Amino acid sequence: MVQVPTGRRGFCRSAVAGSSLMSGLIQQLAADGNSSLQDGGVHFPAKAKRVIFLFMTGGVSHVDTFDPKPALTRDHGLEIKADHPEIKDRPGYERIYLKKPQWEFSQYGESGTPVSTLFPHVAECVDDMAVIRSMHTSHSNHYNATLGMHTGSFAFSRPSLGSWLTWGLGTENRNLPGFVVIAPRQTYAGTQVYASDFLPARNQGTLVVPGAEPVANVTPRTAAGRQRSELDALAAINRLHLKQREGDALLRARMESFETAYGMQTSVPDAFDFSSETEATLSGYNLQPGQTTGFGWQCLAARRLVERGVRFVELIDTGSSGNWDAHGDMMTHVPLAKNVDQPIAMLLKDLKQRGLLQDTLVVWTTEFGRTPFNNTADAPGREHHPWAFSSWLAGAGVRSGTVYGATDEHGLRAEENPVHVHDFHATILHLMGLDHERLTFRHAGRDYRLTDVHGSVVPGVLA
Repeated sequence: MVQVPTGRRGFCRSAVAGSSLMSGLIQQLAADGNSSLQDGGVHFPAKAKRVIFLFMTGGVSHVDTFDPKPALTRDHGLEIKADHPEIKDRPGYERIYLKKPQWEFSQYGESGTPVSTLFPHVAECVDDMAVIRSMHTSHSNHYNATLGMHTGSFAFSRPSLGSWLTWGLGTENRNLPGFVVIAPRQTYAGTQVYASDFLPARNQGTLVVPGAEPVANVTPRTAAGRQRSELDALAAINRLHLKQREGDALLRARMESFETAYGMQTSVPDAFDFSSETEATLSGYNLQPGQTTGFGWQCLAARRLVERGVRFVELIDTGSSGNWDAHGDMMTHVPLAKNVDQPIAMLLKDLKQRGLLQDTLVVWTTEFGRTPFNNTADAPGREHHPWAFSSWLAGAGVRSGTVYGATDEHGLRAEENPVHVHDFHATILHLMGLDHERLTFRHAGRDYRLTDVHGSVVPGVLA
């Protein structure tokens, strides 16, 4: 016999029994009070409707992946001047020497874009990509650079890119969160990389951890009919309460959150049930039937989520084999690349085959690059390098098959058309139909935006 809850607290708890979902699981309202946006949620028409953000934790070496440097091979072992404070003041770096790339590059596709042998599968997709070789950032520490890549702030907690996008554009599916983060474990800066900070709590990311139960506590604890009746009764009470508080956006959002949590009980298990996927699809993502972990699982889950209207999906590569922080040995890039290469390529091909790539923006990045030098020429590893790294975009609105910007001949600094993280963010927002200077939120007496007071759209990567 089902026990009837007594008291207001017990009734409210029972009304969404089985969900127990925090407000981070809730993103269902369009941007309340965001008067800077036109009707429809955009500043101007855009092809991209959603984003899949692929983040490689630790700092991928640009000179070993997407930025070939023949001169670096030619000048291997050459001593160079440590004229930057971040180098010359570091113990053990009184003298530094160029270190050659450890993998060969080849040209791929009709565009002839060079990619190293670390990414043979991704290389097959270069004609759908715009590779940016002139990225640079404002910090050389993992925590700060990771925070900056996600929030535009390198020192303080601020709303993440996914939070800004979902706040500005709303959601396409009220039964799923608008912003989902899939990661086996936290990256540097922890939950701050997907936090909403001063934006409404419903705009923070919902963390999905690969495994048998990707979203905890989503299974209902009461029968659907009873739960629906309880929720309807609660909604009626809340509507009476709201009539006296029409301007309370938080109250309205909380009411909507109950409905989203209710819908997630069926939508979430469906989104992460891969049993209907073909053997060929699973194999393409490097998955075995029934497998619930691995970067391939993350990529296939991302495709299924954007199919169902999720606005922003981030995949964080923090797998069991460590991350890309190759101080000790660059050869650790081999298993890391093998882990993500085929799944990323399959994700691009799968989206394209299903007609989703034409309105989905895929972003691949890391927090910074790795030094083209070390304190000895035969040092097996590379250090943090904020002055230059590579990222790429693919999909909706992107000028595909292009390479934008360039570093100097040794890959030390972004030299031609440098792209700062703020410019990168401004461009992503632009591709989604948002003007980064107009997407603002008033907090603590000033208007904030993702790019703060910086950033310019990069026209060279736009179709």
